[in-house]
Amino acid sequence: MDFIEVKVQCHPEYTDFLIAELGEIEFNSFVENEEGFDAYIEEALFSEEALKEVFGRYAEAKVQYTFALQPKVNWNEEWEKNYDPIDVDGQCYIRATFHAPRPEFPLEIVIVPKMSFGTGHHQTTWQMVKHQMAINHQGKRVLDVGCGTAILALVAAKLGASYVEGFDIDQWSVENSLENAALNGFNQLVVKQGTIAEVKPQGPFDIILANINRNVLLAEIPIYTELIGAGGQLLLSGFYEQDIADIQQKAESCGLTLQNSSTRDKWAALVFQKA
Repeated sequence: MDFIEVKVQCHPEYTDFLIAELGEIEFNSFVENEEGFDAYIEEALFSEEALKEVFGRYAEAKVQYTFALQPKVNWNEEWEKNYDPIDVDGQCYIRATFHAPRPEFPLEIVIVPKMSFGTGHHQTTWQMVKHQMAINHQGKRVLDVGCGTAILALVAAKLGASYVEGFDIDQWSVENSLENAALNGFNQLVVKQGTIAEVKPQGPFDIILANINRNVLLAEIPIYTELIGAGGQLLLSGFYEQDIADIQQKAESCGLTLQNSSTRDKWAALVFQKA
């Protein structure tokens, strides 16, 4: 499979925003550097017009870019150079297989990274895990929406959840989630491929985790609410601080109550509870 490599130079404050935006137009791997980042997309999915449209919305980022066909990309080499472990307040350590263990952490998750998300991914993951660590998972049924590498699902399992299910639209996510589950000694993880409408998860769930993006969350919060049992909790991230009001309004219109919130480097996370 051939890829288009887009080399982006931009103001450093906008790197995470641009990576998130490109993720919405089918770019699926990113490698950050001192000048900005490199973004990769399958050749058949590439559209320079879509790229220009995204960059045009961020004139203040002073974006410059070039692109070229890359028949062969050594993904493993790039991941190992650029995937950093995540330390969540000294309580949870999320590392790749090529990082050394840290036995001093109460909770450790080991993954084989199949995609580099940029530091924005770390900020949202960090907040979601921090909120998870404050919630009782013992004996709970948990759903991880858009599970990706299944980090949140595995945190739930290690916190004592009795049933954990995840799903994602990408086949690589399903395969990687199962691989990571085995690495962490949790072969009971249920992983499905498709949208929430296609996989039809069967509630009620005590905890739903959704680290996706603003538009998907706004469209699906009503569905999550139906799947949550009484007293259950919904943890959301993957959006910016300026999106908090819209997310909160949608959740409260569905009968959910805001319990907790956080922001980190302009990224936000919210915790809601169903009455």
